[in-house]
Amino acid sequence: MHKKLFIPGPVEVKEDVLEKMSQPMIGHRTKEASALQKKISDKLRILFNTKEEILLSTSSGSGLMEGAVRTCTAKRAAVFSIGAFGKRWYEMAKNNNVLADLYEVEWGKALDVEKIREALDSNKYDVICITHNETSTGVMNPVEEISEVVKKYPEVVWCLDTVSSMGGTKIEVDELGVDICLTSSQKALGLPPGIAACSFSEKAVERAKKVEFRGYYLDLLSLYDYIQKKNYQYPSTPSISHMFAMDYQLDKILEEGLENRYKRHLEMAEYVRDWAREYFKLFADERYLSNTLTNIENVRNISVGDLNKELGERGFQISNGYGKLKEKTFRIAHMADCHISDIKELLENINYILKL
Repeated sequence: MHKKLFIPGPVEVKEDVLEKMSQPMIGHRTKEASALQKKISDKLRILFNTKEEILLSTSSGSGLMEGAVRTCTAKRAAVFSIGAFGKRWYEMAKNNNVLADLYEVEWGKALDVEKIREALDSNKYDVICITHNETSTGVMNPVEEISEVVKKYPEVVWCLDTVSSMGGTKIEVDELGVDICLTSSQKALGLPPGIAACSFSEKAVERAKKVEFRGYYLDLLSLYDYIQKKNYQYPSTPSISHMFAMDYQLDKILEEGLENRYKRHLEMAEYVRDWAREYFKLFADERYLSNTLTNIENVRNISVGDLNKELGERGFQISNGYGKLKEKTFRIAHMADCHISDIKELLENINYILKL
């Protein structure tokens, strides 16, 4: 039995989108491939609200995270983490011999902009890495407030992970002053996993030129230079199948209308939040709730594993708490092409199983 996915990713993918991946191959060095890749970049610029170049990567978002911190750190990176996935920036830096410091906050809380200001005042850092939407906790960082601080340090390259938020909530990359904004396919974009994208500012380009050891496959400057010189060709063979699907799905997203899409995501989020407040408790700080995923505190001490097993028999799947929050919380994603009717159906089944 197919299970409808209400997990942080991969998400449900529409059949017509999946069918696009089965189109016949084209050569990745052809004019057709260049045209396809340029079309995708142009549409992503609209989604990202940016005039900067867009880079594509046949990887998950983690690939571009690693590429970003390695490509642009000439001095030292400051990693601000609000959960498990934010901490990955630091682990990537450390394992690539990139100097970095980790600043963590209590799970369920958002970043304190004053702590960011204090760190940047030290003049130790030329890169800052932040996760916008943390799926381990259900917190969405206040990037508008963070932006006002980071803009005061023009020498700092800002890397922002929007893997689980881009396409589900409005993110104005250029207005925020983000230099590398990255996302991946299997979350709010509503695509199968396996392709990622990022914006790459001129400031990031100039910084990367000063970094000697940027790696090879995930060297963002190499990707940037190649598509400039070769008219949207990539150094290595990309996943053309994913690109067919992404090109098609981006048309659907733009046809829906970005504001309509964001409104739909918020409607689903508010419905799940209201349900959680009535029967359980929200885990995250109420001032900074995610618009694409809700993390619910298990105050009833139910067996989340057993609940998910019974949901599976009914054709649904949610997510247990992540890491140290397993069984202490559970998570319901509401992103991509999910609608309020799907959310209501899921919660009705949970109510029935738990006799709420």
